[in-house]
Amino acid sequence: MPTREELEKSRILRPIAHRVLHSSLWRFTRRSVPRGVALGLLVGIFLLIPGLQIAGAALLALPFRANVPIAAAMTFLSNPATTPFILYLSIWWGNSLLGRHADLAGLMTLIDSGAPISAWASWFFSDAAPSLLLGLTIISVLCAVVGYMLSIFGWRWWIARKWKKRQDLRNERALNAQFLE
Repeated sequence: MPTREELEKSRILRPIAHRVLHSSLWRFTRRSVPRGVALGLLVGIFLLIPGLQIAGAALLALPFRANVPIAAAMTFLSNPATTPFILYLSIWWGNSLLGRHADLAGLMTLIDSGAPISAWASWFFSDAAPSLLLGLTIISVLCAVVGYMLSIFGWRWWIARKWKKRQDLRNERALNAQFLE
């Protein structure tokens, strides 16, 4: 893993290093973590292309001042085990809202057969693509909102627990000091 100094000296990153390597993007704060969770879920579920998910979430984290490692990590929630469920739910939801009858079989056939671009273009203009895109949009936005709220509440719970432990330790020390007098 390269160090921060090595990244700053990188010829590729040098023009944007001051922005990419800003410390607020890499620290775990109460504001940057929920933003990173939301962006990671939004990009990870909507994009569904493994290499582009991480890069997209990391690049989107820059203007939103979100935590880059969290944003990149949250893209892993859409993995080979969860992707079929996400796709099925997206098609179902898109069909329900648009009143279409698209199925997932055509998409899976294109993926499995390594179809040429012409086949992908014809699928994109079929009934399935609008249903899938609308469903993915709805699911990714909902997951981002839920993830944002859960991370805010989780952060507050964690901080409250730390403060309670600290207060209990102070009380214990005060009792011990009284007992020793």
